[in-house]
Amino acid sequence: MNDRIISIAKRTLEIELGAIQALDKFIDPSFVEAVKAIHGAKGRFIVSGIGKSAIIAQKIVATCNSTGTPSLFLHAAEAIHGDSGMITPEDIILIISKSGESPEIKNLVSLIKQFGNTVIGMVGNIESYLAKQSHWVINTTVTKEACVNNLAPTSSTTAQLVMGDLIAMSLMELNNFKATDFAKFHPGGNLGKRLTLTTGQIAQVNPKPSVVSTTSLKEVILTISKNRLGAAAVVDAQNKVIGIITDGDIRRMLEQYNSIQDLSAAQVFHANPVTIQSTALAVEALAMMEQKDISQLIVSDNGNYTGIIHIHDLMKDGIL
Repeated sequence: MNDRIISIAKRTLEIELGAIQALDKFIDPSFVEAVKAIHGAKGRFIVSGIGKSAIIAQKIVATCNSTGTPSLFLHAAEAIHGDSGMITPEDIILIISKSGESPEIKNLVSLIKQFGNTVIGMVGNIESYLAKQSHWVINTTVTKEACVNNLAPTSSTTAQLVMGDLIAMSLMELNNFKATDFAKFHPGGNLGKRLTLTTGQIAQVNPKPSVVSTTSLKEVILTISKNRLGAAAVVDAQNKVIGIITDGDIRRMLEQYNSIQDLSAAQVFHANPVTIQSTALAVEALAMMEQKDISQLIVSDNGNYTGIIHIHDLMKDGIL
């Protein structure tokens, strides 16, 4: 049974990969004009379908909404029972269907044509009613479904899903949609944090261990131990950062000296430590830590000591 499951899964994957690869030839002038029409529309982008295609339509709408193209989902069956009232004269409608011949799709197309809106058909049969009635056709024809009976929508819905992503990503770049724009729509969860959380926000809630160059080594050790960040900044009288001492530095120092009684921070600290501004994103801090192979990073603005962040902070906030 194990071998059979593996065989079925690999066969399904091969068929669906083939369906995706075949989309290359459908990125044609009609696809280009359809994207241009959506991008230039003064109204909303409405996506409709029925059955499995309706589920794909919902996903396309969700992707477009989060990447800068205001979109609405319209179920084809509900559209002819009142929901078509959401359509305004300047909206553009994408209708998704494998056959392009279902009664609900035909009724919806007829209704929208009466309204005078532009219709784009994403269809797996370019000889269908939907294809012939659409202003622009996005071809998602597949040679066969991954279903052993060639019935259950599998390859066809995969093709629709991927083609929807091609549309959404084209619109995203045409709209010059940036990571900062993306962050506005994703303020929650780990994704939102990766796009919005700054090093200053992390440092603000952390202790701010610091010593001066004349601080005794015993006091340095107590400061590092007390604040549990594994390091302390070395600052001057104006709170300017001049160095850092980590718990690793302490361990290495203990290997070199028999007594620490007369030692001070000046004999241990690293001058010109790696620092980052408080306005920098936490993901930038992570990249810097990984590049420099360090666990602590001093947050500093114009040389002034603001705080320390530890790689564990980034783990706790879901950045790592």
